[in-house]
Amino acid sequence: MLAVQSRLVCGPRAGIAGARGPGKSRVAPLAARASGRTAPLSVAGERRNAVFRVVFPSRTSLCTTRAAASDDSADPVSVDAESDETRVIVITSGKGGVGKTTTSANLGMSIARLGYRVCLIDADIGLRNLDLLLGLENRVMYTAMEVLEGECRMEQALIKDKRWRSLALLPISKNRQKYNVTKDSMNVLIDILRDLKFQYVFIDCPAGIDVGFINAIAGANEAIIVTTPEITAIRDADRVAGLLEANGIYDVKLIVNRVRADMIKKNDMMSVKDVQEMLGVPLLGAIPEDTEVIVSTNRGEPLVLKKKLTLAGIAYENAARRVVGKQDFLIDLDQPKKGILQRTKEFFTGGE
Repeated sequence: MLAVQSRLVCGPRAGIAGARGPGKSRVAPLAARASGRTAPLSVAGERRNAVFRVVFPSRTSLCTTRAAASDDSADPVSVDAESDETRVIVITSGKGGVGKTTTSANLGMSIARLGYRVCLIDADIGLRNLDLLLGLENRVMYTAMEVLEGECRMEQALIKDKRWRSLALLPISKNRQKYNVTKDSMNVLIDILRDLKFQYVFIDCPAGIDVGFINAIAGANEAIIVTTPEITAIRDADRVAGLLEANGIYDVKLIVNRVRADMIKKNDMMSVKDVQEMLGVPLLGAIPEDTEVIVSTNRGEPLVLKKKLTLAGIAYENAARRVVGKQDFLIDLDQPKKGILQRTKEFFTGGE
């Protein structure tokens, strides 16, 4: 484990009022709680000669369910008849720029393609971006603020994706301040979405831990922390995990974004296992660094919609399937991806 890890673990921790005293590390309690509540997900994929190989269900095997979800006449609720409860999941990090909005868009789209009714809430008031990643920026007529003020109905503010009708976006006003929304306001919005029979509600949380963060997590009962293998992002994620615990959200999962296997091999970057052990939070997924993220963002098309999925797109799809409890496969990121020339050289030299 890298030397930077000891710097973070041994540094002073910001205590939560009423939860623990200042300066006490929360790594051990979280790790103990994680082991007693939910075991961290393990790698179930089979390792082969070619690295970055992952075992995942065939995309064609889901064509019937996904076709039904994209059809206006289909009822996505019937796909998961055994679960009537709405799961409200906040996607947060503390630090900005780690990939919360990208994760929200790809997880929401993937779960909608599995046939579930999904609503994405952009809770970043004044700096909303989720509509851009989904390509819905030109269809925003009303926002959640108009719903709260009684100027429109929730059905008018919800924007259904044309590609998958089971996915809807609830944008937040870009010309208001975050102080215009309270925890009660968020609870009202969540209650309305429950009445509309949405099965999954993902809240894209703003950066920071101020009033915007507190309001965003008000109606959530689960959380996904997104971080990168950097000490600054991990410290903020650790702080956010403590705040979630103090606010009664104990079902927390971890996504490690922008993982570079080549840097891990050179010991220049912390591994996914190192990050998970430091935070003591069960791992939901590890997303490799991918330049296609920029391309998909500019096109308003999530990675999981590409005909030829990249490794990051596969990782997002598998993370989404683990959210709904369908599988627990993780991509092998222990070794860097080898090019064709390197594989050819190793074939003739007998190297590995």
